[in-house]
Amino acid sequence: MCDRIGCTHFPKLTNMDFSDRAVSSRRGFLKKAAAVTTISMGVGGAMMGGAHAAAGIKSTHGSGFCNLNIFLAHSRQYSKAAGVELQFVNTPTSAEMVTFLGMGQVDVGLMPYTSFMALYDAGAPVKIVAGGGVEGCAIVARPGLDTPEKLKGKTLGTFQLDTLEVMPYDYLKKHKISFKDVKVRYMGNTPEAIEAFKAGALDWICTIEPYASALVNDVKGAVMLTNGIDLYGKGYTDCVLASRASLIKDNPAGLKAIIKGMMQAQYDAETQTEAVLKELVGKYYKTSMENAKIAQGKQPAIVDARSQTQFILDRTDSVVEMGYIKKKPGRDAIDWTMLEEVIKENPDLYGKLKYKSAA
Repeated sequence: MCDRIGCTHFPKLTNMDFSDRAVSSRRGFLKKAAAVTTISMGVGGAMMGGAHAAAGIKSTHGSGFCNLNIFLAHSRQYSKAAGVELQFVNTPTSAEMVTFLGMGQVDVGLMPYTSFMALYDAGAPVKIVAGGGVEGCAIVARPGLDTPEKLKGKTLGTFQLDTLEVMPYDYLKKHKISFKDVKVRYMGNTPEAIEAFKAGALDWICTIEPYASALVNDVKGAVMLTNGIDLYGKGYTDCVLASRASLIKDNPAGLKAIIKGMMQAQYDAETQTEAVLKELVGKYYKTSMENAKIAQGKQPAIVDARSQTQFILDRTDSVVEMGYIKKKPGRDAIDWTMLEEVIKENPDLYGKLKYKSAA
């Protein structure tokens, strides 16, 4: 449930200046922005070699279930033991979440891997450093549209440059149908898309749980054409944790503290599911407990996404074919170094996780 919010069209990232000089000149923006908080970091001499506080680390604040680990890490302040106080920069749209990371107004953020690819292709100094949500994406069609061939000429509701746009593209391609053979309507947010489908304004929709299952239950005759597993395999990635490359270089201890906190959150979510959802629903998730249980079960948040490395890189082919990026990112777009150090330093915690990459 990596919820999609905000504007209908993705920003033109190629027109933005991602250089360190430009980033530095924009730092003053955050001092003027409303409703902005930061991930601040105070690290003692044992960690940074000095007694003074380190520079603050900032993160976007998402809304979907791929954010569960970072939300719980914030709610329970797991990283305080390492001198890290986790806070968020509130961004009103998903497009702004992406551009804030690219422009250096935040240092980390959870986002669809497709958005990361566009950011990386545009020259932003960013890396994928850990996992977010897996699975949970699905295509639902109105009654009678029960085969791929029947989708020709029909209106798809989705989100631009999102995994929820790439999935329909891959689904049609698998069945030898061109994406140009369907009408595409980019939606403003998930609730809008759901209501449009219910009202008959959309013929088919690519959405996330728990909305996909709810639509099949609420719209008589609606059919789930795929939940992505038949396309991508079990455990396929939806969202990832991306970081500014400068954070990895200049403050690895800070980044590791965040990843460790997310790992502790994953363990607690796996072993204390009811308590965790009660803690997060309302405060972080504007949904019912019933829907939250469905979403958590169908899109678990998993920190160790190393087994999805090739999957993420393979999806680049579709993003290129769709015209969003010119050049495929290489393996250097993904850096598991900090994640692997956290795993090595915390074998007991890592060993207890239910979901992780095979050794």
